[in-house]
Amino acid sequence: MSEPHVLLVDDDSDIRHLTSKFLRQSGFRVTPVRDGREMREVMKSTQIDLVILDLMLPGTSGLDLCRKLRSTSSIPIVILTAHGEETDRVVGLELGADDYLSKPCSPRELAARIRAVLRRTMVEPNRDHEKWRFVFEGWTLDSRRRELTDSRGVVIDLSSSEYDLLLTFVEAPQRVLTREHLLDSARNRISTGFDRAIDVQISRLRRKLASCPGGDDIIKTIRGAGYMFTPGVIRV
Repeated sequence: MSEPHVLLVDDDSDIRHLTSKFLRQSGFRVTPVRDGREMREVMKSTQIDLVILDLMLPGTSGLDLCRKLRSTSSIPIVILTAHGEETDRVVGLELGADDYLSKPCSPRELAARIRAVLRRTMVEPNRDHEKWRFVFEGWTLDSRRRELTDSRGVVIDLSSSEYDLLLTFVEAPQRVLTREHLLDSARNRISTGFDRAIDVQISRLRRKLASCPGGDDIIKTIRGAGYMFTPGVIRV
C-alpha cells in the first residue's frame, strides 16, 4: 500500500517544517502549504488522502476552508485549534471535520489521530460479507461503499465520523445506546477531552436525516440514558 498523502495547511513555517519531518518519519507523504490559496492549487493536481487544517490562517480562515472543502468533498479533515477554543472546535465539527487537536500538540498524537481517521475512512467493515446494506424508512446505508442514499437514490454526504455513528445505530436499532457506547463503537477519537463532540455529530446526522419526511424522529434522545435509533432496520 502506498504512503497516505497528507496535506498540511499551516502558516507557521517552523510548525510546517517540524510536523512534516515527523510525519514523513512516521510513514506519511506530506505536502506542506501556507494558506487556502496554496491548498487549492495542490488539490487541483494531486491526490490527497487527508487534510490537516490550522484554523488560524491569513486570508481565508480555516473554518471557511473547512466549510468549502466539505461542501465538495468527503476527504478526511483534522483541524488544529488554539488551546481552549471550544467554540472553534464545535464549529469545526459542525462543518464536518473528522477530528481535532489543540495546539501545541504532540506530533506523535497527531500521527496516531491521522491513522485512526484513515482507518475509519479507508477500511471497509468486515462484520458480514453477505449482507452489507441497511434499509430503514426509505434510506439505504451501504457499508461497502460507505454511502447513505435517500428514497430517491440521492447520495447524502457523510463525514467519516457521521458514517461510523450511523453504522453503530443501524446495527443496534430500537435499543438505548449510551454516549459512552456510541463513542466506543464509532471509534470516534474526536471525543477525547471534549464531551460535546458526540452531541455535535448526532445533531449533524439528525439534520441530514431530516431531509426526508419523518427523519426528525429517527434518532431519539432518551433523557439521562442516551440515544435510540427508532426505525426497524432490514439488512439485505
